[in-house]
Amino acid sequence: MNAIMKSFQEVLQNAKNVLILTGSGVSAESGIPTFRGAGGFWRKYQAQNLATPEAFATNPSLVWEFYEYRRRVANEAKPNKAHEAIANFQNRGAKESRNVTIVTQNIDELHQRAGAKDIVELHGSLYKTRCTVCHDVAINTNIPICPALEGKGSPDSNIMISDIPKDDLPRCQKENCKGLLRPHIVWFGESLDEHVLEQAYDAVENCDACLIIGTSSIVYPAAMFAPQAAKRGVPVAEFNLEITPATRNFAYHFEGPCTVTVAEALES
Repeated sequence: MNAIMKSFQEVLQNAKNVLILTGSGVSAESGIPTFRGAGGFWRKYQAQNLATPEAFATNPSLVWEFYEYRRRVANEAKPNKAHEAIANFQNRGAKESRNVTIVTQNIDELHQRAGAKDIVELHGSLYKTRCTVCHDVAINTNIPICPALEGKGSPDSNIMISDIPKDDLPRCQKENCKGLLRPHIVWFGESLDEHVLEQAYDAVENCDACLIIGTSSIVYPAAMFAPQAAKRGVPVAEFNLEITPATRNFAYHFEGPCTVTVAEALES
């Protein structure tokens, strides 16, 4: 173990309120597509162009196929060593009078499946729906989410259309509603849930050590969290495959696969 890693481990041993911020890089090694950069396509569509209220209003069938694909991929993925190390560290902390708050930009729930608890999900979850009429939020882990999406969602770029009748798409189960459901995801152009954001800000304000794992630090407001903690003098460690725009703000930077660097940093 190098001296820098040992130094950060000592920081963690003395910390009482640890904040762990995670992004898509922590799940990439589990096979979850990041949908950023040149490879971020599903069929012929730039994924970011489907994750909008406008896309859903124009073609809810297409957007639901995209999310059925994402749900299936996430469902088949398994938590990796980084997810497991984070969950084990949180659970150990509970026995050592250390509070560990996990704030994630991910929607795949791999942290929960690794055993982590009370995750602050900034961008929602693939396994939750929201009614466009009554706004009820519900958990739904069914694959497929409805019969009409059975066998749908293939990323094959030769598939040009999606024309599932609107009435056959996921529908609200609340009595006397039956409104069209949408994924409970914060799409581009939408604001984060105020309660979720408040939880994240509280964690940023109260932490005395911070890990930022697998995120490019360019998506706001999450990109502000670790730099804000660093401004308060909190030791921040960044774990990523490469240098990011925010690296210079942090006391520690560990380059390499999260499954290696995070597992080492959080080992008991």
